Amino acid sequence: MIADNITKMIGEALKAHDELRLSTLRMLSSALNYGFIEKQHKLNDEEEIAVVKKEAKMRKDAIEAYEKAGAIARADKERQELKILQEFLPVEMSDEELKKLVSEAIKMADLPAGATHQALQAGMGKVIGLVMAKAKGRADGSKVAQLVKSHLG
Repeated sequence: MIADNITKMIGEALKAHDELRLSTLRMLSSALNYGFIEKQHKLNDEEEIAVVKKEAKMRKDAIEAYEKAGAIARADKERQELKILQEFLPVEMSDEELKKLVSEAIKMADLPAGATHQALQAGMGKVIGLVMAKAKGRADGSKVAQLVKSHLG
């Protein structure tokens, strides 16, 4: 569990005088503590990973915003923080595995042939939900949505 190891990792970062790693680990520790307070119980592995994913998404969004604003140095710092956070996330599925899951989910969703655009849009949400459930946190939601959209055309 992430929360159990993070105190030790913070100590190691302190000893190594790694300011970026230290601040990132402290931020993650704080986010996990907020999660604990919010849920009113010790977070399980899935809940901890959800917290890390949320923090990683915030970094990705910040990188995009800083790049648009021309703040390259700040975007680089956010990229380094994201890299540290990704150490705690499960390895993402390969594109091939993901495409296979999308194909299976489309078959399971049993969408009618020649369905209207509106029916396909409604079915798209169902397919994405099926894929995300099977991926169990190993796939990015926006990537899944893009794949499903391209399959359903």
